[in-house]
Amino acid sequence: MEGRALALSQFRLRVVGSPFLLSVDSGATRGSSGASGTPHSRGSSGASGRGRVATITPEAYPSRAGRGRAWKRDSPEASPRRAGTTRVPKLSPEVSSQRTGRTKVPSVNLEVSHHRAVAAVRLLRIEKGKAFVDLLNEKGNGSGENEMSYVERTLGFSTRCLDNRDIRLVTVIVAGTVRWKRYLDYLIMSLCSEEKVFREMEPLLLQILRIGFFEILKLDVPVYAAVDENVRLAKVALRPGAGNLVNAILRKLLRLKEANSLPLPKIEGDDRAQARALSIIYSHPVWMVRRWFRFLGKDEALKLMKWNNSDPYFSIRVNTANGYTRADLINRLESLQVHYEKSTMDEFVRIREGMQTVLQAGLLKEGMCAVQDESAGLVVSVVDPQPGETIIDCCAAPGGKTLFMAARLSGQGKIWALDINKGRLRILMEAAKLHNLDDMITDIHADLRLYAKETIAKYDKVLLDAPCSGLGVLSKRADLRWNRQFEDLEELTCLQDELLDSASMLVKPGGILIYSTCSIDPEENEHRITAFVQRHPDFIPQSVHGYIPAEFVTGEGLQQIDKLCHSEEH
Repeated sequence: MEGRALALSQFRLRVVGSPFLLSVDSGATRGSSGASGTPHSRGSSGASGRGRVATITPEAYPSRAGRGRAWKRDSPEASPRRAGTTRVPKLSPEVSSQRTGRTKVPSVNLEVSHHRAVAAVRLLRIEKGKAFVDLLNEKGNGSGENEMSYVERTLGFSTRCLDNRDIRLVTVIVAGTVRWKRYLDYLIMSLCSEEKVFREMEPLLLQILRIGFFEILKLDVPVYAAVDENVRLAKVALRPGAGNLVNAILRKLLRLKEANSLPLPKIEGDDRAQARALSIIYSHPVWMVRRWFRFLGKDEALKLMKWNNSDPYFSIRVNTANGYTRADLINRLESLQVHYEKSTMDEFVRIREGMQTVLQAGLLKEGMCAVQDESAGLVVSVVDPQPGETIIDCCAAPGGKTLFMAARLSGQGKIWALDINKGRLRILMEAAKLHNLDDMITDIHADLRLYAKETIAKYDKVLLDAPCSGLGVLSKRADLRWNRQFEDLEELTCLQDELLDSASMLVKPGGILIYSTCSIDPEENEHRITAFVQRHPDFIPQSVHGYIPAEFVTGEGLQQIDKLCHSEEH
């Protein structure tokens, strides 16, 4: 089999992923392979069926953005408090937020804004509990009881269950508040009587102020509602004095906004000083801004930060393996009155609102479609699965690319899904059954680095969608910018080298190795490939021409995906 292509990303502006293809010289000696060329593992029952490789998990490597590992946070230490829609009740000691234990059963509180109460609690969970921002809230109303239990435990009372509109409001407020946290905190601190007031502010009070500032500055929310409802929330969830403080600060913000005199830092001085100012104005960590200045230049760094702060859309891929077409999916979306846009990729449509409707209508559960980023579709296009091929996905969970590749095999061939996380592999296989692809996919629970040393299996194509910093998906992962540190890059690049070396051991002579990340950082992409080819001269980088649309390919034959994934300016 001839080698296909090396796909790199043009990391100039708003990039989401970066697959690389390398072909292995068919004349080179790559170690032993089975006589028939069929992959199998040493000591296993063979490649056929659903046999599993023994678990090998010495040191779990961190997953790519959106998976598993909880990274360091720069949030203040906090202890959660409370929240709730309409008249202020009399407070009693039993519902005081200052108590650590409660003797009365929490009751439904209709005196405060329910979606703001839930948003405040979720923000506390993100900061103190290291929860992830759930932009999709996939369980929909089914998660209502869970959400209310968090509210009750945190605030001492609950609110009514959330409907679709409420869930949408919570999602927008939480994601936006987290995304703009540095900017909001700078303004809150500037409007406090003294810095000490901000530094010693109760965590719940800070979340309520952040919500109020975000609504006033970034959302089309009536001013009176943003002020009155957040003041009421502070009074009921904390105490009257807290509500008075929220009222004073929010009204001061309104006066400054109306006078167009918000206290923002000036963009002046050397690059370091300008990066500090821009990190506040566009709410990004300083180290990211300085790094993008270096690799992208100031103009492109500004565009990237603006994109990261825009509201994301979600892509849905139709499941052709179950016999559905994009026209079928579009008909269902229209019947549900969900607005959509056609993607340039045949299997995908985009939606900005209405995900809850899609989820609750059962489109995912019945196997009609899957939520999947279009950049993942590009990676699969570069892999170019062909009927009869053997393919291993080396960091497979949660399985979107695995399922898409299996669907492309048209019932002929085999996909091995390897991952170190057993629970996520189980979810992958459940999704495979739902998509009628479970006979084509075999899961392997193992650490790639040890599996590659112990198996004699060789595959036609090897996909390594490597753990990375996720710096290309900050618009969809609102919290990720605060969970990454500069020091993470060194750890990740070392891991990426180890995984690349291991993945290369699984490629048949003449086969293909594809390396993919969702990072825009050259250290995780071009530099890793350059170093890999120097260590493995039998792998030959080649162009992606013919595998993805020409408009996404640079003059050097590298993949440039910003045009596809970010074709709309905001």
